[in-house]
Amino acid sequence: MFLSTYENRLDKKGRVSVPASFRSYLSNIGYNGIICYPSFNHQCIEAWPQDRIEKISNSIDSLNPFEEKKDYFATSILSESINLQFDSEGRILLTSKLLKHAKIKNSMVFVGQGKTFQIWEPTTFEKFKITAKKKSNIYRGSLKWELQLNKQ
Repeated sequence: MFLSTYENRLDKKGRVSVPASFRSYLSNIGYNGIICYPSFNHQCIEAWPQDRIEKISNSIDSLNPFEEKKDYFATSILSESINLQFDSEGRILLTSKLLKHAKIKNSMVFVGQGKTFQIWEPTTFEKFKITAKKKSNIYRGSLKWELQLNKQ
């Protein structure tokens, strides 16, 4: 799983080292890279293992081929995705389009999300984290209720 938060900087060639624990998890499930795309929910980069993006692709394929939403999802996610392989030192080269979307200049934070992770500009993430904590307190009661229902 992708857990915790790590901050890293771009090197002079525009590469960034993916946290060792993230690379280890990916290696254990047979991958030497990640799929990245600009989040359409937040000002960050979504990063997923190959199998997760394949599940999304399969879900999109299962939609009615004549409905607009199929094209919207495919365009929003799949056409914007890029496969980034780790170099020998565990670094990736994020595209300028991805960096621009997340407004990343030099430094970035890798944010574990369980089965996926996100890459944020540090100040933007700190602001989002404050909002997320406030909103999670609101939703916490409903989450406990949902977990109880799942046990039954």
